[in-house]
Amino acid sequence: MKKISILGATGSIGTQALEVISNNSESFSLRSISAGKNMRKLEEIIAQFKPDLVSVMDDDDRKALASKHPDIEFLSGEEGLLAIANDDSDMLLTAVMGSVGLEPTLAAIDAGKDIALANKETLVAAGEIVMGRAKEKGVSIVPVDSEHSAVFQCLRGEKLSEMKRIILTASGGSFRDLSREALSDVTLEMALDHPNWSMGRKITIDSATMMNKGLEVIEAKWLFDADVDQISTILHRESTIHSMVEFTDNSIIAQMGTPDMKTAIQFAFSHPDRLPMQNPMDLDALSQLNFKPMDLERFKMLQYAYDALKTGGTMPAVMNAANEYAVGQFLNGEISFTDIEKVVELRMNDHDPVNNPDLETILYYDRLYKSDMR
Repeated sequence: MKKISILGATGSIGTQALEVISNNSESFSLRSISAGKNMRKLEEIIAQFKPDLVSVMDDDDRKALASKHPDIEFLSGEEGLLAIANDDSDMLLTAVMGSVGLEPTLAAIDAGKDIALANKETLVAAGEIVMGRAKEKGVSIVPVDSEHSAVFQCLRGEKLSEMKRIILTASGGSFRDLSREALSDVTLEMALDHPNWSMGRKITIDSATMMNKGLEVIEAKWLFDADVDQISTILHRESTIHSMVEFTDNSIIAQMGTPDMKTAIQFAFSHPDRLPMQNPMDLDALSQLNFKPMDLERFKMLQYAYDALKTGGTMPAVMNAANEYAVGQFLNGEISFTDIEKVVELRMNDHDPVNNPDLETILYYDRLYKSDMR
């Protein structure tokens, strides 16, 4: 029985992970969880799974929950996240949004537990530090993003030295068929309507701007020890092929599946084994697969990510922080959709990158470029 802890249990990835645990109760159990402000969903989770430890964002929520559930330990804030990272579970699923997942992930690695990684920002901001620490501690980091899970599966049993390039597929998001001029009319409601996937609000906006794919490019560099020129992106409308790997003999291995995050989550939990799962792909109904070259002039946020990766140092962390700030402003109605990329570009241009940064430096610039900077 593998004990699982989850950071971000009430979000999209977290709730699907709980479904995986529930459907495989003979293989997995839930040890502890963190949640944000969705107390109604959290109460449902507590009633069903009865975790030993629960962390919430607000201390008033902690006090209210503790009075109702005296048999469960409740914590709040950073203390709670670090307590979950250091519990006695076998694997930590990091499914929180943003760089808040970085320090708990490092703490869990130091505690010797494997990581199911759904928090892109952890590797975008501090990939060298995190992967170096995992190697030092002998910890496995298994990706949960469908694209990186696909690459991870394609590389099983293969030699990294024989990998020619990684090909990350992208649906193109909500506005893949719109010209740049038409993007000025995009509303929040339009941006939150993804054509293929059901995801949280922040990730859905990142998908619409293609920053999500940019974060995945940087993440792939660290997960698979790839050079920037070994990481390609391609438009694939159907989201049927989740990603591919091309090898030195020009062979390409692709991983296919339904657009359902539970498959990648279950694979991460069960790795190195596979467990049976419902909802198989209907190949008989698959009429065609479409691919189109990526236009980096059209999808500027993806270009910014490649630029940040090539620059290195603190630039990826700054790009990520600027994007978190801009997306938050858009979700709050403070800026327009096209202003997101303008904010990111301005803040990247403002930054003088620091090479070989330590964790303290990365966290400093993360806080700075997520702020109003006024």
